[in-house]
Amino acid sequence: MIVEIRGATASLHVAMTTNTSNRFTWQAWRTYTSQNSAQIAILLGALALALWSYSTFLTNVEARAGIALADPLHVRFEPINCTWPIFIILYGALVFTLVALRTDPATVFRALRAYLLLISLRIVAMWATPFDPPATMIPLDDPFVALFTGNGTTLTRDLMFSGHVSVLCVVAFTVNTRWLRTALFLCAAIVGVLVIAQHVHYTIDVVVAPLAAYAAAAVARR
Repeated sequence: MIVEIRGATASLHVAMTTNTSNRFTWQAWRTYTSQNSAQIAILLGALALALWSYSTFLTNVEARAGIALADPLHVRFEPINCTWPIFIILYGALVFTLVALRTDPATVFRALRAYLLLISLRIVAMWATPFDPPATMIPLDDPFVALFTGNGTTLTRDLMFSGHVSVLCVVAFTVNTRWLRTALFLCAAIVGVLVIAQHVHYTIDVVVAPLAAYAAAAVARR
């Protein structure tokens, strides 16, 4: 009887704790969005415009000719298909981060500002560096990235700089929690190795990615 009462008490405590946590989560979002509604509306509008411009730009990039680079790492090994590990690590890390930040809307919207700036930097970087894809590339069939082309085309010329690595890095530079930042940087490093191993990116694309991410995150924090 005593065991049953203790079990029921423990279950009630867990339920009350969960309800309290959910209430604080929604309250944090309601408070933040009500106090920053104008800024959020402008940010989301700018982000929608940037993504539309990004989609158009990527379509044009795929149609242009460029210059092939002699990558010092590609010549040392044959490409390895790492599509699924890249997909799982990237989107798994982003979903996990969103869950971890569920009570911190300010950081979430700061990350969106940084991502907006990152898109702009990537457009400029790709415009300035018309590269042909590596001849040995195994195309990375990412269904989410393919949405940006409007016709589901697999992108091969969106090279400078790595979008997969830079997204993880820009979120890492944005978050305040040390262990989460470390985990994101670790995921970015692994993804960087994998996209080079698949010959999806030149080494220089991966090296530049965290630098661009740092610049975007630094401006977004101001």
